[in-house]
Formats: sequence, C-alpha cells, structure tokens
Amino acid sequence: MSNTIAVGIQWGDEGKGKIVDLLTPEVDVVARFQGGPNAGHTLVIGGKKTVLHLVPSGILHDNTLCLIGNGTVVAPETIVKEMDTLLSAGIPVNERLKISDRCQLILPYHRALDAAREAAKGKAKIGTTGRGIGPAYEDKTARRGIRLIDLECDTLSAKLDENLAWTNFMLTQYFKVDPVTRAEVDAVIEIARQRLLPLMADVTLILHERHKAGDRMLFEGAQGAMLDVDHGTYPYVTSSNTVSGAALAGLGIGPNMIDEVLGIVKAYTTRVGAGPFPTELYNDSGMNDASGKHMAEKGQEFGSTTGRPRRTGWFDAVVVKHAVRIGGVTGLAVTKLDVLDGLPEIKLCVAYECKGKRLDSIPADAAKLEDCTPVYETLPGWSEVTFGATSFDQIPAAAKALLSRIEEVCECPVSMLSTGPDRDHIIRL
Repeated sequence: MSNTIAVGIQWGDEGKGKIVDLLTPEVDVVARFQGGPNAGHTLVIGGKKTVLHLVPSGILHDNTLCLIGNGTVVAPETIVKEMDTLLSAGIPVNERLKISDRCQLILPYHRALDAAREAAKGKAKIGTTGRGIGPAYEDKTARRGIRLIDLECDTLSAKLDENLAWTNFMLTQYFKVDPVTRAEVDAVIEIARQRLLPLMADVTLILHERHKAGDRMLFEGAQGAMLDVDHGTYPYVTSSNTVSGAALAGLGIGPNMIDEVLGIVKAYTTRVGAGPFPTELYNDSGMNDASGKHMAEKGQEFGSTTGRPRRTGWFDAVVVKHAVRIGGVTGLAVTKLDVLDGLPEIKLCVAYECKGKRLDSIPADAAKLEDCTPVYETLPGWSEVTFGATSFDQIPAAAKALLSRIEEVCECPVSMLSTGPDRDHIIRL
C-alpha cells in the first residue's frame, strides 16, 4: 500500500473508522489531520465496538505510530478519557501516540461560547455538536489560540487572562449566560500538562523522516467533504477543511508524499443536523418514507458523537461526484451495501432540477440547493443477503449493477466494498 489519504465524501458518518482500521496493518504510520472531538469513528472488531473521537483509528494495532497533526483541535479532557479507555483495554496508547506541538487546544470557554451561540440561534441553529470546535478554530485564525507548545511558555497566563476576559464579556453581556471561571480553565490546562505534554512532538518532522525511511503512511480525515468550510453546504458545515487537500496543511507535508486518495461513501446518504439534503427520505421531524426508514433502522443511523438520529436518503451521485472532483479521489470505498438488502428498488440521484432547469453539479448557494429536487434513475433491488460477504462473487447481480452505475456517474472506480460493521466484512476489488 502507498501513502494514502482516507476521507469521507458525503456529510460524514461514512464508515471511515472501519476503513482506516482495516488498512492500518498495511502501513507504519496513521496520522489525523483536521477536525476535533466532533468526529466519531466507530470500530467493530470481533463484535466489540470502540468509538474514537480524537485518537487515530489505527491505535488498536501493534507497531503502528499514531499521530495527531497541527490541523486538529484537541480537547484535553476528551482525549485523556479516550486514552484511559484504551489503557484499560490493554492498549499501550502512550507508546503509540504523538500529538503535534502546534495543535490548538479546546478549552472550557470555547464550549461555553459554542453552546451560547447555538442556543441564541433558536430554529436557525446550524446543528453544531457543541464541543467548542468552531470557537477554537476562530481563535486560531484570530491568532489568539492556545497551542500545546504554549503550555511550556511563560506567556500562557497572560494569554488565558486576555482570552477569558473577551469570552466572558460575550457570554455575560451579549448572550446573558454565566461566565467561565479561571479555575475551570486551569483545571483543563493541568490535565493537558500532565497527560499531553509527554506525548508532544514535531509531527511534521516525524512524517518527513518516516517518509525518507520508506515507511508507508495513512492520513485520516474527519467529517465529510460536504461539511468542508469552503466546498461544502455552507454555512451548514464544520469549521475546518475536510477535503483531502487539508492533509497537506494539517500535517505539514507536500503533495509529493501522496500516492492515492480513498473516498469513503455509504451506499445511500445520511446527514446529521441542519442543512440541505436533496435526496432525504426520513428524519425524526416528519419525513417517514418506507425506504428511508428501512435505511435508518437497518443501518442503525445514530451519530456516534452526538447520539442524534441521522437523516437518511438515496445515494446522491451529484454530491459524490463533486467530492471526487475537489478531493482528487482515486478510488471509492462503498460501505453499508448490506443495508439495502431487501429493498424492491434502488434509486440513484444523477442530477437535480431547480426551477425547471437541470443541474449536474452542486450549487454554491445552500438556499438554492434546498430548492433542488433529485433526478432519479431507478434500478432493481435484490432479495439476496449481502451482509458479511467477503467475496465479490457473493454479491448479487442487481447490487453489482448499482455499483457499476455509481462508478459511471461519479467517474471513479469502486476499490473496496463493506458488507457489515466488523473488520472482516470487507471485499477488496
């Protein structure tokens, strides 16, 4: 296996954790390059479920170095809790994990501001996870963020005083909520000092040295391409760039280190939170199409980070083709094919219609996308069971026809097929 970027190319929750875990034995290094604890990568090995939010999904494997790059925002309490869970399961996380000295920290005042803003929006809320990711990235851009390396600097206390004064002014005067105390912040800083500073490293230097030594590397993204702050359904997006190009800035590497980009995508579409979703069939607010309900229930579509039920709908090839284009995707890993087992027919969105005009690409305006209706092709479903299949010969002809049509419309080959949650439920093509 070459150096690979693995990214989701819908609205997140595509099954990235399983795919990264599956590929990890073929590499020497797994590096996370963006996002924060709003990610939720679920691994199921031997029937046992592990959910990771910040620790890279390769952590369960021996002899694999796991890195968290500078493009990631780290909540000390969250990652320490994950580390303790892994340690209690016998995983020597302290020996396998390094965190970039340039990582920005999520502190209590970030979460307080995130929650206050979302509450103030009322029905117009974006659907943030409330974990402080957005405010942390804002502080980074405003050049007032606290990085892991700052915990060793004499100027830390003054920086915290300034940040807390500004945030508490906003909380108390604008949002009319309680302020965050310095004691709350100091408690988190102390956790970071004790548990994260020993893991601090120059991740960029490590990656370049490993590359020169001939090591194989896997770069792990979070969320999905349609949540990208530049290329997604803005403003209903996350606060970072989620496309494959973010791996370069988020780890400090060049394009010459990338050999392939694996786009991970469900055989249908899901979304959590607010925002346009042209092929939506089912949600917890009134849409209750039988096929969408089938996907939600059989696919157990609940967010691994938020616990919120996911909205479900048919495969949107317009979305995926857009993501393939902006991410330079060289191969598709299609997950949850088995969820479609038993449906009499399968629909594939190949274009949109908006005010009498056909659109073959995603409009930049989210309001315009809300007005789009899907143009569907209908394919026959299958009654055979694909769950747990490990050979392409076990896949029924109708399912193969669906995959072939996805390849044609999205202009990208399917290179991997997931037929269930476990690590062994996989087909390499």
